[in-house]
Amino acid sequence: MKYTLALLAMISVFFAKANPPKQEYYEIRIYQLNNADQEKRMDAYLKDAFLPALHRAGLSKIGVFKPVGNDTAAVRKVFLLIPYTSLNDPDAIDSKLANDKVYITAGNDYINAAHDNPAFVRFSKIILKAFSGHPVITEPKLTGPHNERLYELRSYEGATEKLYKKKVDMFVKGNEIAIFDDLKFNPIFYAEVLAGTAMPNLMYMTSFENKQSRDELWKAFGEHPNWKKLEADPQYKNTVSHMDITFLNPTEYSDL
Repeated sequence: MKYTLALLAMISVFFAKANPPKQEYYEIRIYQLNNADQEKRMDAYLKDAFLPALHRAGLSKIGVFKPVGNDTAAVRKVFLLIPYTSLNDPDAIDSKLANDKVYITAGNDYINAAHDNPAFVRFSKIILKAFSGHPVITEPKLTGPHNERLYELRSYEGATEKLYKKKVDMFVKGNEIAIFDDLKFNPIFYAEVLAGTAMPNLMYMTSFENKQSRDELWKAFGEHPNWKKLEADPQYKNTVSHMDITFLNPTEYSDL
């Protein structure tokens, strides 16, 4: 019996390697809000109308996040992470929402807001494609209190397209992703930006139990022998010209 199970496990691994999952596409939507009232209305819309509608349309693992310190910021924001299997999905989802009566009723305050009393100031979209080395979103294995969990969204820009591609290679061919996995960074996604305001650009998101865990893991990353080897490799020099880091907390209704 045990030999049969072992054989089945080997076959399963073989087919998994032979048929890896297709690379997902992501939409990061960033809502800009003026005040606590707009934030409350956006929360109600996302929690009670938009996410349930996306779930009914077949989407899952949708992340909703807010920047750390959002409640005291002059300009508040909400980050939405939506995974797709195809670039055709957004249009198909929009068509489904337009015919979803439950969504239209639940989202009335957002959908039919007056021009002088909208639920947001504006929003932007970033379209991404997952790295081949991490083709689908991974749900984090976090066990601590929800309100202490910390998500880190990093954006790396390249001075040229060639140098940018080298940074992507550093993650995939250079196995930088493997270092994150080895240290249990709880990565959510790694992806190339296909359309956005900062190009050429890649983005990735990791998650932590809390700020202390995050700091300890990044310290360990800097000391990891595989990272030291990668960092010293001349082919990967000067591959990042600008970096942005955004610290986020998940909302209570986020899938991630």
